[in-house]
Amino acid sequence: MFSWLRKKRTEATASASRGQPEASWAGAPGADTSWPNAAQWLQRLEWTVLKRLDGQLQGDYRSLFRGSGLVLADLREYQAHDDVRHIDWNVTARMQTPYVREHQEDREIAAWFVVDLSASVAFGSGPTSKRQLACNAVAVLSKMLSQHGNRVGLVLFTGQDRAHSVVPARSGRRHLLHIVHQMLQAGQAPVHASDVQTSALGPWLAQAQSVLKRRSAVFVVSDFISSPGWGKPLAQLARRHEVVAVRLRDPLEMAWPDNTGMLLVQDAESGEQLLVDGNDAGFRQRFAQQAQDREAALLSNLSQAGVDCLELNTDEAMDQALLRFAQLRKRASQLSTGGRTATVGSQRPLQTGGVHA
Repeated sequence: MFSWLRKKRTEATASASRGQPEASWAGAPGADTSWPNAAQWLQRLEWTVLKRLDGQLQGDYRSLFRGSGLVLADLREYQAHDDVRHIDWNVTARMQTPYVREHQEDREIAAWFVVDLSASVAFGSGPTSKRQLACNAVAVLSKMLSQHGNRVGLVLFTGQDRAHSVVPARSGRRHLLHIVHQMLQAGQAPVHASDVQTSALGPWLAQAQSVLKRRSAVFVVSDFISSPGWGKPLAQLARRHEVVAVRLRDPLEMAWPDNTGMLLVQDAESGEQLLVDGNDAGFRQRFAQQAQDREAALLSNLSQAGVDCLELNTDEAMDQALLRFAQLRKRASQLSTGGRTATVGSQRPLQTGGVHA
């Protein structure tokens, strides 16, 4: 996506030309202000997000993850991505339709975060960028999971062919601070033009699958702006693990604002520049249509992979998005038998294996 929009040379571009890294996190401390360390970052989130979530997700913990435990949770119709070993043959014989058994996940699980911090994630049209949102999401979810004694790991990609860093799954506050520190450092590192590469989410997911040896809860944190072909690796990852796609989105990616005049835009990853007329209604219409096509392709890939989606917007409070996702996922679990669909409030329809919030 676009790394910046301008009508003429900005101060940020001028500082970059002098060899200084451009502040790519909107709302982040400026060049004259030191970045907060991991402890300060986590403490701020504990007061701004985790305090508001405290007590509101009680009782949802066991219903959010289904896996290889011993306690039967539910029965539902067989789907293409299901493991045949989970088929309940007695129920299948009575109903004349294949049914699979779902079990409550064990209390102690390993949660892995596969995080995309490529150049396109640095974009942000408001006070919060997608990269900052990704760091907040990983910190909040890691803190919530580690409170129950779960182990948390990190596989971080920044645009290189291989993973930027891999942090083994462990528990404890010091380990959580280490994960936050790794993400903050990756966000601070200046990106040179020669190092920028197009996001390759498909190969990254294949690498993550080779790292995760045991069944885990996997959160894929990305804006999913990548070269095509990542749907199959995501489906392969979801066959063995409980996968949740955490999508980062900015409102400017869906609709071009009116009356912006002539603008020089640059692709954050390829470096390609283009002069566009923001007052042209035809251009804005084509931009919105491409955004809708990309949205439809994304939802299709997630649905085919059987992966639920937690959507985080840069202009929305994170605690509200997390609460909505927990409620929708719990509701979808209750409606999963028979593959029925239902609509909760103003949200999109829910289908088995495809919660989108």
